[in-house]
Amino acid sequence: MLILVLGLILFLGIHSVAIVALPLRNRAAAFSEMGWKLFYAIISLAGLWLIARGYAQYRLDPYIVYVTPVWMRHLAALLLLPVFILFLAPYFPGRIKRVTVHPQLIAVKLWAVSHLLVNGTLGDLVLFGSFLAWAVVDRISMKRREQRPLPGAPASAYNDVILVIVGLALYGATVVWGHQWLIGVAPFS
Repeated sequence: MLILVLGLILFLGIHSVAIVALPLRNRAAAFSEMGWKLFYAIISLAGLWLIARGYAQYRLDPYIVYVTPVWMRHLAALLLLPVFILFLAPYFPGRIKRVTVHPQLIAVKLWAVSHLLVNGTLGDLVLFGSFLAWAVVDRISMKRREQRPLPGAPASAYNDVILVIVGLALYGATVVWGHQWLIGVAPFS
């Protein structure tokens, strides 16, 4: 569990710099934009690696907190349907991005909640609960800070069509193959 928590601290910590220390983030980026991005990427990847390793180790001897009914899997699958679409929306601006305002944070919240609905071990609560709490805090903090522009495609109505097609294709690939390959768990087995 310690490795999982350390990974969460690194990953969510670096993603929280703009929440808790925006002037520090801005000074670091002003000093060297590429240096800041490289540092951010290295810390993020190290955190992801530790999260994956820690979660995999924890799953070998889990502590079960709750068990949900089987039908919750269907609700979770439904909640996950728009996740890839929303996660990619900032990079393909269109109506979806405009209506949702912060689509990636909605995607993280849906991802976390859906996994909490069907996974009831202590490790799941720590992992998905941390991401859910971070997304809520980040969304609240965005009300008081200026948003930086993101690289992406030019705004277009066609971007929504692209998002839906690509997002649903990624969802399908994840359900059929990717989740088993990455996590070792087939969602519908």
